Amino acid sequence: MRHCQRRRDHTPADGRDPERRRDVRGGLRQRDDGVGLDPERRRRLRDRCHHRRRVSLVGTIGDPANLRGLVLVGLDVGAIRATAVAIDETGAVQASASAEYPPDGKASGGLERDASEWWRASQRALAEVAARAGGEIVGIGLTGQTAGAVFMDARGNVVRPAIVGGDRRALRQSVAITERVGRDRLLEITGNAVASDGLASTLLWVRDVEPVQFRHTRRVLAPKDYVRLMLTGEAVTDVTDASGTTLLDLRRRTWSGEILDALEIPPAWLPDVQESAAISGGLRPSMAGELGLPARLPIAAGASGEVAAAVGCGIVESGLISSSIRRDAVLFAPANHVIIDPTGRLDAGCHALPQRYRLRARAAAAGAALHWWGGILGGHFTRDDLYQLAASAPVGSNGLFFLPHCESASTTPDGAGGRGAFAGLRAHHTRADLTRAVMEGVIFSLRDGLDRLGELGIEVRQVRTPRRSGGAWLWRQLQADIFGVPVASMAATATPAMGAALLAGVACGRYASVADAARHTIQPGKLIEPDPGRSAQYERLYRTFTTLAPAITGNVESSTRGVAQPG
Repeated sequence: MRHCQRRRDHTPADGRDPERRRDVRGGLRQRDDGVGLDPERRRRLRDRCHHRRRVSLVGTIGDPANLRGLVLVGLDVGAIRATAVAIDETGAVQASASAEYPPDGKASGGLERDASEWWRASQRALAEVAARAGGEIVGIGLTGQTAGAVFMDARGNVVRPAIVGGDRRALRQSVAITERVGRDRLLEITGNAVASDGLASTLLWVRDVEPVQFRHTRRVLAPKDYVRLMLTGEAVTDVTDASGTTLLDLRRRTWSGEILDALEIPPAWLPDVQESAAISGGLRPSMAGELGLPARLPIAAGASGEVAAAVGCGIVESGLISSSIRRDAVLFAPANHVIIDPTGRLDAGCHALPQRYRLRARAAAAGAALHWWGGILGGHFTRDDLYQLAASAPVGSNGLFFLPHCESASTTPDGAGGRGAFAGLRAHHTRADLTRAVMEGVIFSLRDGLDRLGELGIEVRQVRTPRRSGGAWLWRQLQADIFGVPVASMAATATPAMGAALLAGVACGRYASVADAARHTIQPGKLIEPDPGRSAQYERLYRTFTTLAPAITGNVESSTRGVAQPG
């Protein structure tokens, strides 16, 4: 016997169009051998009930035309300002905005900051970009300064000013951590020596020096993760930031129970660890209205500032490394597996790509040496003036060397400390010679890290460096000649915020992977080849440079023993 159903007119009670004909089977679809809602329709009905709006991105991979009008946002909670950038699917910048933090005015040298200033600046930057983006924002990625700690109580209130990178007050605690866990064991688990501005050292310093604040502490977050908490209500960090805390098991990419137990740090105080391209949460509706963004907007876990900058330069495959000369001078190299430098000259950590890692060579405060030298010459010398002076001097600065190790103390317990010096200074040397010597000394200090990368089996085919204005070409030419490898100038948009936006695109499904995002959006600029003649000269000069630091440090240490040092 055939069973059938007839269509009939139906006038709904809610007053919808009575002329609209409705199939009583319209809400039913065949599923296997039964009748009922299929999974896709169930999802749509559930979303409608909860007022959710989904944007299907995965299905449009490989067809950029399908994504026209969709925008990804990256937020960088930097050291002096919060910066937001909005990009389309090709990587073109649609809008950008930044908001500086107010001067702290503390005698501590800016080592502490009110965490609410990060949040207020981030709000201003996001709101401005949201108003100017010109498209539908579908995801946000976060990045920020590498070191820093916000201490919060059980009610979510900040219990003390946040401690930021460069703080050396916890040097004694970093020594105690090394003694308690063991230097070799720390390197094996975390890939790094203990830093005095790292989370582990900072936590113990607060415990020893500020017991009242420590007693109230129930959660500790990095600066960008504090902003994430305000945006989403989720306490989450990413593997790249976590790998700089001395608390992460590098191979397992999760917190090390062995180290936490040894230091008596409650695991519940630490945020959940996620991969950089994972969705860490959605934008809270109360925040969405204030910022002009969609409620429950996906927010990616993101990455530390250095890793996000590397992603923005396309450093996602072997043979490519990035160079950054800001306050510190840094080389960043990806690795397919964990590589730990037993000498401690290179730091190991997690990359933004799943199960990929990185090595980092860092010359602390080396990049700030040129700023220091400009202050010595007088405030009327701009950075471009310094570049012109350096360019007018010959290769090798007429036999003058500069050691850019000007930090007053090391941030690691086994560091030699900072000893900067001009070596070979004679009466005939000019301001141009001294200026060029400062720049050459910074690149010589990075060359040591480049050599160590080669010793550990890291091939370097090309160095990529962000483009700057003015005479930044001289930095790139010096690197090409001293390193002996081509240096590519990246677009001015190759910033940490750009890298964070790409990670948001991966998290939302716009790109299949971080490497896919880099291929679709990043193109290197002008390639600067090393000059054979200058490279040969610099090779001889570098050999001399490597003998100066141990000799000068040893002589100064012996001559100043027993003399009080500043800082």
